[in-house]
Amino acid sequence: MTKIAVFISGGGTNLQALIDAINNEYIKEGYIEIVFSNKKEAYGLERAIKSGIKTMFLDPKEFSGRQEYDEYLAGKMNSMNIDLICLAGYMQILTEKFLDKFHGKIMNIHPALLPSFGGPGMYGLNVHKAVIEAGVKITGCTVHFVDKGVDTGPIIIQKCVSVDDNDTPETLQQKVLKYEHQAYPEAVKLFTEGRLKIVGKRVVIS
Repeated sequence: MTKIAVFISGGGTNLQALIDAINNEYIKEGYIEIVFSNKKEAYGLERAIKSGIKTMFLDPKEFSGRQEYDEYLAGKMNSMNIDLICLAGYMQILTEKFLDKFHGKIMNIHPALLPSFGGPGMYGLNVHKAVIEAGVKITGCTVHFVDKGVDTGPIIIQKCVSVDDNDTPETLQQKVLKYEHQAYPEAVKLFTEGRLKIVGKRVVIS
């Protein structure tokens, strides 16, 4: 069984989608061992507690910097033998040492069709605002493996959503979120079944 850690900083709707997918046995080969947050008040922690999942909060202020914070966090994940880390609205960029320790074992979901509308500052409503301003007709979401860039890792799954003339960043966010809740469980299911292989910049699904 694949032991999963989910990292959050906020409400955790994608976390809930993963919890539901495990509870209804869509994901049969994995389970969430722990939900971690860098924000004490993150509602996602409440979601985890309600589902009987262990939680962990680390206060960044108690560490000398990001390097020390991530080293401690990586040690905790190693001690629990975590097989997969799912970033679900985790609002910190992981340091290189952390990424090296979990290469090919960290996923993220982004609310646009990467490589478009990604990179520093592209999160939340910022993404949907940029999509509308660019005048594109199709957007969506992307689940990808995390590498040392920002939103640049190998793409696992993408779902498409039409951009209507009357869409606002808020309405587009809700439309995309619906597909995020489909895409993330699908990607995790494939990982837990051993069906994902990274070949260069591509992810091959068997």
